[in-house]
Amino acid sequence: MKRTNRLTEGNILHTLIRFAVPVFFTLFLQALYGGVDLLVVGQFAATADVSGVATGSMLMSTVTMVITGLSMGITILVGERIGRGEPDEAGRAIGGGICLFAVFGVLLMVVLLAGAETLARLLHAPEEAFAETVEYIRICGGGSLFIVAYNVLGAVFRGIGDARTPLFTVMLACVINIGGDLLLVEGFHLGAAGAALATVAAQAVSVVVSLAVIRRRKDRLPFHFSRRSVRFDGRIIALELRLGLPVALQELLVGTSFLVIQTIVNTFGVTASAGVGVAEKVCVFLMLVPSAYMHSMSAFVAQNMGAGQPRRAKRALGYGILTAFAAGLVMAWLAFFHGDTLSLLFAKDAAVAAASHSYLKAYAIDCMLTPFLFCFMGYYNGCEKTLFVMIQGIIGAFGVRIPIAYLVSRIPGATLFQIGLGTPASSTVQIVLCLAMFLYLERRPVRGGYWAINRARNSRVLGWLGDEKKASGAPDSQIRPSAMKTTWLLTSRAKAISWVTTSMVMPLAASARMTASTSPTISGSRAEVGSSKRSTSGSMARARAMATRCFWPPESCLGLALM
Repeated sequence: MKRTNRLTEGNILHTLIRFAVPVFFTLFLQALYGGVDLLVVGQFAATADVSGVATGSMLMSTVTMVITGLSMGITILVGERIGRGEPDEAGRAIGGGICLFAVFGVLLMVVLLAGAETLARLLHAPEEAFAETVEYIRICGGGSLFIVAYNVLGAVFRGIGDARTPLFTVMLACVINIGGDLLLVEGFHLGAAGAALATVAAQAVSVVVSLAVIRRRKDRLPFHFSRRSVRFDGRIIALELRLGLPVALQELLVGTSFLVIQTIVNTFGVTASAGVGVAEKVCVFLMLVPSAYMHSMSAFVAQNMGAGQPRRAKRALGYGILTAFAAGLVMAWLAFFHGDTLSLLFAKDAAVAAASHSYLKAYAIDCMLTPFLFCFMGYYNGCEKTLFVMIQGIIGAFGVRIPIAYLVSRIPGATLFQIGLGTPASSTVQIVLCLAMFLYLERRPVRGGYWAINRARNSRVLGWLGDEKKASGAPDSQIRPSAMKTTWLLTSRAKAISWVTTSMVMPLAASARMTASTSPTISGSRAEVGSSKRSTSGSMARARAMATRCFWPPESCLGLALM
């Protein structure tokens, strides 16, 4: 018997926190995972190896961010399909994602292997550490398929509501990585190459274990998957790209914005440069709670929207903001009053720690803002509004954060605290944009009715119905866009018609067909404007059925507009 998904039922706060806690520890271990290579190499290898690992890992971290963002399309699509009770479609979404990322992984491997030297030059790798940097990039590039598969499998597990398996696999990867670093770097003195080999090996083992878990739980997983599911389905791949590319691009550009700020700060001298670098490492851990809520919210909202429970999704947004804000207050207190102590965990120089603390005071303000921003971002990702998430992220990064940092840096005597204020200013603007979008979505269904709520889904229906016409036996008039427009108009009228009754509607199937059965009262109505006297009788019946299917009145559909 298949294990049922639990994100669509039960106490909202309890369910959300139960899902978010494993995600939090997963992100914590991933952050720790990223620092282990540098820590071990720093203790047992030469300075050139340290520089090579630092530069190479910066590149690979950016690559991982892009992969994680792109895989968000799989998380959203799988979560939505499971929420709608479509295990076959969820399996197809996973199969399409495998094909997409297999191609992406091969291309990434070719680029990293062939372009390692070029990339090292672009990253301004020091000449004395150039060979070590190239070696680190090439080894990680050779294991790109494992890195891609590692993140894709994590996206699948989050989509089905399983946050514990990724936690287990990342714990295993951390243990193997630490052991591999000690063996290869300290034991065999392989330096940067040893660190890279340990990283690839750890992720390879994690992939094998994840696949073994899926095979073992095959009969209990909430999706149907077989070899036939793995195929290049253009519709599915296009949808995953539409959902994932904006998130990936946002991650890339936001990461780039912080690199630009680092470049600006570098003009202040080596102490300031090191201080900001240390502060960024501290901030990775300070932002773990809102980051965990962002990933959890995406899966939670996607499943509940797919299950037709928008109110539950919105309530989860409220609970997420409140609980994340409570944690944010604690992080803000630590950053503002104890930032120097936190900085000394990564830097022994007191001057560097003081510079880091100055920058962290600005981040303390941001700690109270990111709970709102990250929860909204997770919510909109789950609603398939990934394009909006990308746009607001770009506006915040390049319209606010970088300009403020640059302008402040031109002021004589400017401090790192003042430069760092660009980050909370950016978050404030992004929150305003998110609130404006939320209010817009609240009002949109009332004006647009069913069509506004299901615009993206209907666009897919228009494309799929042509393929399914013969199987469904539907006449051509039901397939043409004009018929869909007629349905929308009639749906808007259905709200005010007294004889609209609850209709039995079959769930949206894999072919995206909807069938509705109506009572004899509808087909034989004697109303002044009766559907039985018009050529659009079938459209009227379908419109009433869709209105019922969408939980009419539209106030219960809030948050689904602009699909």
